[in-house]
Amino acid sequence: MSGVTDLDALRRELAENSGQPEGPARNARAEELLAEAERLDVPLAVIEALGHLLRVYNYSSEKDRMFVPFARLLRMWDERPGDFDEDETHSLHWFFKWMSAGMLDQPHIPLASVEKWLGEMEHRYRLAGHSERAVRSAEFSVAAHVGDLARAERAYAAWLAADRDGMADCHACELGAQGAWQVRCGRDARALELWRPVLDGEFSCAHEPHTVLAASLGPLLRLGRVEEARAHHLRGFRLVRPMESMRGAYADHVEFCALTGNEARALELLAERPAYFTDTGQPRSRLDFLAVVTLLMDRLTGLGLGERQVPGPAGRTWTARELAGHARVEATELAGRFDRRNGTSCVGDRIRARMAQRPLVERLPLGVRAARPATAPVTAPPPLPGGTTRETAERTGGQTAEEATAPGLPALLAEARRLSDTLRPHALEAWAAVARAARDGAALEPRDRAEIADHEAMALGAEGIALFERAAELYAEAGDPGEALAARARGAYVRALAGEVDAALDTVTGLYDEVLALYADEGTGVRQTASVVMSRARILMRRVHESAGGVGAGTGEDAVADAEAAVREVLALVEGHGGDDVRPAARAAEARAMLAELAGLRGDAGRAAELFRRAAGAYVAAGLPWFAVEYEAQVAALAHHAGDLDETERALRAALEHGGPYLEPVGRAQLHLQLAEVLGGRDAAGEAAEHALEAAHWADEAGESGTLGAWARQQLGGFLLREARYAEAAEVLESALADLRAETHGDGAVVQTRWWLGDCLGELGEHRAAAEHRLKAADIARHWPEQQDHATLAHLAAESLGAAGLADEADRAYVRAGDLWRALGNAPFLVRALRARAWLALRGEFGARDARALMAQAVRECEAALAAAGPADRAELTDELGGTHRQFAELLARSASEEAEDPAIRAAFEAALEQMTRAAAVFGALGAAGLHSRTGAELGAGWLEADLNRPARAAAHARAVLAAYEGADDTDETVRARRTEAAQMLEAARDEGGEEPPDPPPALRT
Repeated sequence: MSGVTDLDALRRELAENSGQPEGPARNARAEELLAEAERLDVPLAVIEALGHLLRVYNYSSEKDRMFVPFARLLRMWDERPGDFDEDETHSLHWFFKWMSAGMLDQPHIPLASVEKWLGEMEHRYRLAGHSERAVRSAEFSVAAHVGDLARAERAYAAWLAADRDGMADCHACELGAQGAWQVRCGRDARALELWRPVLDGEFSCAHEPHTVLAASLGPLLRLGRVEEARAHHLRGFRLVRPMESMRGAYADHVEFCALTGNEARALELLAERPAYFTDTGQPRSRLDFLAVVTLLMDRLTGLGLGERQVPGPAGRTWTARELAGHARVEATELAGRFDRRNGTSCVGDRIRARMAQRPLVERLPLGVRAARPATAPVTAPPPLPGGTTRETAERTGGQTAEEATAPGLPALLAEARRLSDTLRPHALEAWAAVARAARDGAALEPRDRAEIADHEAMALGAEGIALFERAAELYAEAGDPGEALAARARGAYVRALAGEVDAALDTVTGLYDEVLALYADEGTGVRQTASVVMSRARILMRRVHESAGGVGAGTGEDAVADAEAAVREVLALVEGHGGDDVRPAARAAEARAMLAELAGLRGDAGRAAELFRRAAGAYVAAGLPWFAVEYEAQVAALAHHAGDLDETERALRAALEHGGPYLEPVGRAQLHLQLAEVLGGRDAAGEAAEHALEAAHWADEAGESGTLGAWARQQLGGFLLREARYAEAAEVLESALADLRAETHGDGAVVQTRWWLGDCLGELGEHRAAAEHRLKAADIARHWPEQQDHATLAHLAAESLGAAGLADEADRAYVRAGDLWRALGNAPFLVRALRARAWLALRGEFGARDARALMAQAVRECEAALAAAGPADRAELTDELGGTHRQFAELLARSASEEAEDPAIRAAFEAALEQMTRAAAVFGALGAAGLHSRTGAELGAGWLEADLNRPARAAAHARAVLAAYEGADDTDETVRARRTEAAQMLEAARDEGGEEPPDPPPALRT
């Protein structure tokens, strides 16, 4: 117990408890305070404590406990209304609305009781002189809940037609409910129109836009506005997460994840709120939650993940399949209780429809980390072609069921050859399917078996060298000696890739001589010959890359020359050939890319880029754009190094376009991230964010969430911050921070992420959390050789601590920042730290005295720096000095209200006037650059003169300001504001009898 001894102390305790997080702890404290209020024997104390208890119950999971305290409060009103002051009278009538909604949410309360209460509310409101707007809103809620659509429409119209008064819900809540009705009626677009003022921040309250952001997710998805839906999820979930009473909105976010391919994130959300499965205080929100849990678990089961362990009610472990069954039974039973109470099937129909929803988007990247659950293997066989049943297939030809479901071997062979002959993606997979279907290959021709072995060897890499030999033997048996040599040459290249470059070169040299002789005798074609010649060129390129001496150092230069000659031989062989065969064109393109590499090794970046571009263009012209990706990426790297951002952007976009669906996830992630960084550097943060989002998504798909994905999220968060999308940025940056590690990503990335996150949280008003991140970043940066970032972060942390009301901690952080600014020789920021400390000190035990001392120190520091400054720094320091004098004046004037005696107040105002006059003089020294600052200070001095009952001097300041702007551009907002204020000052001076001043103030003579 706190030992509350009077009404004022009780009110302080009630206010403190109101600021605590929603939940049982706050409710329990409210109950304790009611007991303490009862001991005061002051009726108003009990009334206020009961009102507080009602509020905390309403905004918690214990809404069912509101009815008893309200009944007591209403009885007190009926017996002694004079005990209620104006505020508590208003609150009592406001609580009627909560009781109406609260009864509707409890299926054990008969509908007749709800209707009776609605009539009581209408009667009480009429007696109190309130509009019927809130009553009709409550009637609408009852009618909509039970499915009486005609009554609901009538009540809806009457609600909107009635006058707004003090009992009407706030604009945000009313628009939220009106939009929800439009969704119920199938008018999604109209709902979003109604919600727009809430979503844009024009109207807000304690629970809005929280609810509207959640409710908008489904309509946005159905309308195809997926980017907005993603933004609303990230922004809205951040608001809902800490609020226990918002289970219904929380369920909307889980549902959104289940409908957009983000099942893993949905499971994370469930794990955060285990109590939501069992809290019974508000059955209607529990029903919505259980329906969404069923939807999610059915989705997981449909993906083959029914046996996956998932979060569920405490006390046991749950699989998705088990939880789906449990939640469906609970939801169906609870919906049935509502419907039996209501005498309709409305609630059950809605819940069944909600549980039966299908995904609206296959996969919507969110930017936050949540790896997609891997689908389990499908155990049921696919349907047979032509409608053939498994039983029939098993009776024919002695085939197994698995064999009967696959295409025939000839069809598989034809498809595999089509893909490999045209260099299509997935050719290796097609040959693997042939190998599985062929089993031992006894029924195949040697040529077929040769191709199977050849492609299996390609898939195996270094482990497939022996298979290349087997393929060569089979090609020879099939009467194709050229292809046999090509297979052996491929094996030699794989050996080079494994590090055996010299042995590979010896082998391929012999094969090269053989194939040229064979080609000269017309024993093989260009295709086979080019394959051997290209293998030789590739091996020579490997020797270049592994040459220890490097270019220009003995064997390195020789290696480059040999490789270039081999590459040019490829070009000479294949150019002019082709027709329907794409391989010669592909060989020529690859050869040009090799020449590009060699040009780069020689230091000719321009030539390298041009050849990479030609290689990429050749692949695209041949209808093989996926091979162009690597070379466009090379062009992008070279262009970026040269500072050519236009070409960098073009090449990266081309790489993404050419890769299409064939890019591996990790490659796609890298390209998107590179493009995001380029666009970000070109001040296109919006589009950069889109590419960073894609990068994060594909990194997750590649299993690189903790490495490449963390980088992408960090960049995405930064771009969202630049777009002023603070809530989204904060969610993304917090997700990135969970994976960023100094040893992996560098401590600079960690510092930058916490820095950005602190900026976001500061904009969101979460100042304590912002300070925590800024302090942690500062602690890392304190070990860096360059201390500019350390000082800046310490200063920012101090600002956050001050905004959070932690004055002592803020002062210590400003001292730390000031010491760093002094060491860095940064006088302006040292002065700002001292000024900030002065304002903080004004709140302290020795407020005015310490504040004045610190502000005086700031003036001295600035004057000393100005005296020692060179020409380049004088203007900045002069402006800083003027600003310090002005703030000193404002601080002195503010501190005057704390002085006990009138003479002390007058002395403070005189001192403030002296500082403001100095500010005007200092700003005047800046000429035109300091005009607005000077006039602002002179107006400040004028108001101080007015406060000191010297209207004539105040008028002189006003006239000086008007003179300063004579002939100035009136479209300038500052000019208009200064003129308006000066005119107001003149008017006030005339009203006080002030005419001409006996002597102009010194500031006006400068």
